[in-house]
Amino acid sequence: MLRITIDDNPPVLTFQLEGKLAGPWVQELRDCWESKLASRRWSSATRLDLRGVTFVDAGGRQLLADLHHQQAELLATGCLMKAVVAEITQNPTDCSSPEK
Repeated sequence: MLRITIDDNPPVLTFQLEGKLAGPWVQELRDCWESKLASRRWSSATRLDLRGVTFVDAGGRQLLADLHHQQAELLATGCLMKAVVAEITQNPTDCSSPEK
């Protein structure tokens, strides 16, 4: 199960995710993303808050990579999600550093 909460306050459009980004929830996030971006009347930064995500399958990783290529900022905590984000953004991660 995945919970998606949207904070639509300029200048940043934030999608807060909680739960598992896997299976049918990947398409649900994609649909939500496309619907929200199509209805925007202004250009703003976009952010995916992954701090509440507990699992990401291959389809979820691909979607996160696609959204990152659309300039979405990915926020993560914990070694697992930091490693997923590091893989997508190609930035090394250090799990011993304080979480952001």
